Amino acid sequence: MNLRFKIQYLNIYESYFKGKVEFGGEEYTINIQSERRGKILKLPIPLETKKQRILVRLTGPGDIFIEDYLPYQGNSEWLEIDSDEITFYIADHQDKFDTFEIVEESS
Repeated sequence: MNLRFKIQYLNIYESYFKGKVEFGGEEYTINIQSERRGKILKLPIPLETKKQRILVRLTGPGDIFIEDYLPYQGNSEWLEIDSDEITFYIADHQDKFDTFEIVEESS
């Protein structure tokens, strides 16, 4: 299972990023922030998996990427990512990402 969301934009605020992504012809809000609540992944679409931690990856042109394993915490109205690694990396490379992926690796 690989899910690919097209990043339309990410805006920086004081301590988080908020923007829009597109998946399956639908537009969703994305929120990326540090781990104040611990590492978290919540999705606006159902994800059928038995894995407790999911690999999430943001990519862009020129082989730029950042990834982290996040515990899947169920559904939300928004795509929510709480990860220090992702948040801090995006702060240095904000306008370079065009894709957000959920990657389920084979066991």
